Amino acid sequence: MTDPRKPTIVFCHGIWADGSCFSKVIPTLQADGHQVIAVQYSLESFEEDVAMIKRTLNRVSSPVLLVGHSYGGATITAAGVDERVAGLVYIGAVAPDVGETVQDQLNKYPSDIFSRVEVADGYAWMLPNGTEFFCGDLSETEQKLVWATHFPPHADLFTQQCVQSTPWKSKPSWYVLCLQDHTVHPDLQRWVSKRMGATVIEVESSHVPMLSKPDVVIDVIRKAAAAVMEKKGTLAYSS
Repeated sequence: MTDPRKPTIVFCHGIWADGSCFSKVIPTLQADGHQVIAVQYSLESFEEDVAMIKRTLNRVSSPVLLVGHSYGGATITAAGVDERVAGLVYIGAVAPDVGETVQDQLNKYPSDIFSRVEVADGYAWMLPNGTEFFCGDLSETEQKLVWATHFPPHADLFTQQCVQSTPWKSKPSWYVLCLQDHTVHPDLQRWVSKRMGATVIEVESSHVPMLSKPDVVIDVIRKAAAAVMEKKGTLAYSS
């Protein structure tokens, strides 16, 4: 059953994915008593993706812990100004400041994955061999499933203007830094996590630790939830 004392966990996915990419961590967090929901947004427009997060916040209890993977780090930064959001968890993610775009950040430390991307019909499609750089520590079967279900973004999504303010300057944040990431370069992850002053947890994983190392991601979210509860003056978290 959902424990009303515990924060709601709202997951925000990256590109080439949807909310199901968190399927290995959601059941455990639900069993812990959290209300959990994964936002399903279109990857068509940054503004619309953030609007969908806000609509989702209207459907759940607060306080909320926002969890963003990859591009989802930009969307939770934009949506995290909402007063219901008590903390932010970034997983191999970008984290733009005011005036920056996602592409601005990616350009600082180029990664391998974009050599395995084809733009067609206005969308950025991952080529079949792109899974090597996206989720190379998954089994061959799982990599094939990731590719078969990958969700392409609009080709100009990364160049759209992003955040209006930066909640990671005032709200607690945690960062899962993926040391074997060939999609968001580990050096970029180090740079953004240091800039935001996040609590950093390094993991030997590809870009998708929620699939390859779900126990690590669960542990980080549990600790973040405990910190949020302590700050709110509720009972200590017990896993």
